Amino acid sequence: MAARPSPTERQKRLGSELRRMRTAADVSAESAAGLLGVDRGKISNIEAGTRPISAERLHTLALNCGCTDERYVEALIKMAHPSSRGWWERYRGVLPQGLIDIAELEASALGMRAAYSIHIPGLLQTSDHALALFRVVVPQLPEPEIALRLAHRVERQGILEGGSPSPYTGIIHEAALRMQFGGRAVARSQLTHLVTRSERPNVTLLVIPFDAGAFPGAGQTVLYAEGAVPRLDTVQIDNSHGPLFVHSEEQLAKYRAHLDWMEGIALPPGKSRDFIHNIARQL
Repeated sequence: MAARPSPTERQKRLGSELRRMRTAADVSAESAAGLLGVDRGKISNIEAGTRPISAERLHTLALNCGCTDERYVEALIKMAHPSSRGWWERYRGVLPQGLIDIAELEASALGMRAAYSIHIPGLLQTSDHALALFRVVVPQLPEPEIALRLAHRVERQGILEGGSPSPYTGIIHEAALRMQFGGRAVARSQLTHLVTRSERPNVTLLVIPFDAGAFPGAGQTVLYAEGAVPRLDTVQIDNSHGPLFVHSEEQLAKYRAHLDWMEGIALPPGKSRDFIHNIARQL
């Protein structure tokens, strides 16, 4: 099978986990190639995410690397061979790869925690709010791409709905609530939408008021996505050049601490809802 020219974040993550498994067991790439019956170059490609690996070969590698965590191995197999084609695949090749990767990450997460200082979480944005953001991108986006991005954003939001919606905790700073993207009417509608969404049993919204003071990671937009097992958790960070995905044990611990700190200084859900209501009434 030909190598993939541009592996997805899921495929790259699978490769990095296989490399971590192999090196932790002190198994050389040459030895792994012999175990799997492939050449040395294919091991490098598998670990880069540019070539697939069969479930049988993944089992063989795990066994010979002394990995006895069956839940972890089964999760890796599901990463290697998803059970179905995701809705986001319709946008592949027409929207930036990072947007596709975010949608796939959200869809596979068992739960999510997110923190926003300036923006409203994408999963909780109204269409008018999202359009206001898409229309101030530099360089300016053509209207057809804006329409595609909006459709993609709306489909992403479906993860919080349906019969078994994902648990979601959003931590939003007061600054984000007071930004009037799209004007006062759009901002007021967005705040009302937040309150409505916060009443869903799977959605928890926590507000950090200005007077709560400093906290780590201020200014960053962080999504912590829980994997099938804790070692497959992922943090996604927004930046001006596209999303960044991190998953080392040190980084995961760092961002869990960030989110714990922010939750600790945020208002509880009921008071957060009242706080959002009060800001909306001021507009």
